[in-house]
Amino acid sequence: MTIVSIGVNNPLIDGRQSERAMLIRRGVQVLLSEMGLALLPELTLSNGRRADLIALTDKGEIWIIEIKSSVEDFRVDRKWHEYRGFCDRLFFATHAGVPASIFPEDCGLLLSDGYGGHILRDAPEHRLAPATRKAVTLNFSRAAAHRLMQAEWTARTS
Repeated sequence: MTIVSIGVNNPLIDGRQSERAMLIRRGVQVLLSEMGLALLPELTLSNGRRADLIALTDKGEIWIIEIKSSVEDFRVDRKWHEYRGFCDRLFFATHAGVPASIFPEDCGLLLSDGYGGHILRDAPEHRLAPATRKAVTLNFSRAAAHRLMQAEWTARTS
């Protein structure tokens, strides 16, 4: 699979995700958007890791959602622990074909069918330090503004 798709003229799609992962992401985005959260996919954190989906609540709480499209996808992932230091709540998101029992109890769990989703298990809160919250929120804001500008520029040249 290519890392970046040069055939797609959309700055919001980078080509790294499988079709199944994109379907899960879409359903989670619908759910969280309906809940009033601001969302940003594929945000690179200061430790170099890339969060599949990051959300900002109206109270400034930061959620990271790690998408897992299969049992194997979860088993080979050793980096998800590193996301906890960048969010108040950490969730996994998957589809009905992946058993919920494989996911750790100390993380939230979202189920998506591509058209929506629901929370199977809420994530426990791990409050961020104020300086970390500020840094992650600024990173979120700057990335969102940059992507909006890229999308606008792409739309002008299409």
